[in-house]
Amino acid sequence: MCANMQSNPEKRRDTASRDGEGPRDEAQADAERETLMMELTRLVQKSVRESSWWERRGIDCSILTAAFISLPAGFLLLGSCQTLYFLSGVLMMGVAHAVITVKGTHLASHGALSESPAWAHFWAVFFIEVCGSFSARAGVQAHVKMHHAHTNVITLGDSSTWKMPFLPRSVYLFIAPLAVPIITPIVAISQLKGQSPLLILRTVLCVCLGFFSQYYLLRCVSGLSCSSALLVMLLCRAMFSLPYIHVNIFQHIGLPMFSATNRPKRIYQMTHGVLNLPRNLLLDWTFGHSLISCHVEHHLFPFLSDNMCLKVKPLVSQYLKEKKLPYQEDAYVSRLSLFFHRYQELMVFTPPITELVGIQ
Repeated sequence: MCANMQSNPEKRRDTASRDGEGPRDEAQADAERETLMMELTRLVQKSVRESSWWERRGIDCSILTAAFISLPAGFLLLGSCQTLYFLSGVLMMGVAHAVITVKGTHLASHGALSESPAWAHFWAVFFIEVCGSFSARAGVQAHVKMHHAHTNVITLGDSSTWKMPFLPRSVYLFIAPLAVPIITPIVAISQLKGQSPLLILRTVLCVCLGFFSQYYLLRCVSGLSCSSALLVMLLCRAMFSLPYIHVNIFQHIGLPMFSATNRPKRIYQMTHGVLNLPRNLLLDWTFGHSLISCHVEHHLFPFLSDNMCLKVKPLVSQYLKEKKLPYQEDAYVSRLSLFFHRYQELMVFTPPITELVGIQ
């Protein structure tokens, strides 16, 4: 279906003839493609309506709540003189931080934590700015309005944020991600340029509140020195940085890329340009199903919570396979090997635009 070549009317007619359909006018073809997405949407919406609040939001809210509840124990363990207890505290704090700042911020950016617009905005500010040390407005703009709206469209939603072509592959894949906790607030400040004074003040205060709250508790509850508290903060915040960067590039880069002026219809764009990783007990529960094993479902229906993405996964995969649409999945190690060996092609040079011959 995919080919790195320029499409033309003759090729479209040839492809249509091979499928036994013959030439069709563009309006009719567009209508049929829209029907596929509408049909799948009805099936998913039916599943959502039949689900309880616990399935729609409760399970994910409980996981986030558990992460916050574990924090006091983590601070106490970090104050222990025994190495095993101290390392347990670092691990507990790192896992909790990943759940809150990856799963929490992702769900909050999509408004998936509450049906109330006011509460959805509150949770977005809390998770993205206070916990994630980033601008809520910039985060929603970059992720929801750009990446989701223009998935794999060159220069718009092509995950180019995560590319650093000047770095060698080993440094980019295994060392540079450890600097994410330091880079994130710096990038957040740069994103405030041109914003209203009130928004700038709110973002700065929220980021400082989250940072100094953790620092204060490490000093007062855990009894750590100034340098030790800062080092522990860096360790905990960087613990899942490698898989975080990996996941962000594995599931899009290396798949078909599109131009802004000649992109396929939504169902083709998402099924060709998004990939699922296999179920992973640790990453599925820290990052969320929608970022790991249900990323295709998430891009097709970004309003769903992690648990609902998991629930509709069999429905979506079966529908796409029945309609002869791609449902792409690959292993974490397989993708890592691909990026390591094709780093120049995928991460240094701009990937070629893909033409979906016969269906654009």
